[in-house]
Amino acid sequence: MHVAATPICPKLRNVLVIDDHPLFCEALSMTLRNGLAVDRISVANNLQDALFQLQGGLSPDVILLDLNLPDVDGLDGLVRLKMARPDTPVVVVSSLSENAMITMVMREGAAGFIPKDSPKDTITQAFATIWNGGSYTPDDYVAPDESMMQKDNRDAVARLVTLTPQQSCILRLICEGKLNKQIAYDLSIAETTVKAHMTAILRKLGVHSRTQAVLVAQQARFDTILNTGILD
Repeated sequence: MHVAATPICPKLRNVLVIDDHPLFCEALSMTLRNGLAVDRISVANNLQDALFQLQGGLSPDVILLDLNLPDVDGLDGLVRLKMARPDTPVVVVSSLSENAMITMVMREGAAGFIPKDSPKDTITQAFATIWNGGSYTPDDYVAPDESMMQKDNRDAVARLVTLTPQQSCILRLICEGKLNKQIAYDLSIAETTVKAHMTAILRKLGVHSRTQAVLVAQQARFDTILNTGILD
């Protein structure tokens, strides 16, 4: 007599995958169905589509998010998803698996980080850990030393205090996941002005992308700094 195996993650029935690589989505969906007995897998190729599905009534048990999407930059997608669905676990599945990135992803509220090249067994193990209330990071991930984190935080604060009030405001909106066009509308300025400020922000922070700027801001707990008036 054949006895059906008990699912690794009972009651995990609905997963939203946000990734713009069809082959990876197909492979991941197969792993979720075969390894975790997930009934329904919804796919979004960009963040806007994912948010549209969520606003339309989709209620996933878990969200899987790639950091490299066509309409977001770095942690922007994670920030906006956590704002939209604060009680839904978001698991980042990305090829950007450097220690610093994993640290920032976890500090931003992700339930776990799974490298894209992980084998199927690792993915099922990660889901089991997260579904049982834990968080998952790769075995080779090394949490930063507390004293080193404090030094990095001080360095980040020192760079942030060089920003003008307008640049600080723009960086805060970037951390909220807003695009240049949205920032221009919110601040009633031209989009070219936002781009000019963005260039200056990157230069002052010593970084080369919006993603890295967000990482610096998160490292220094930017909102806390703003609220205490250090940047005024």
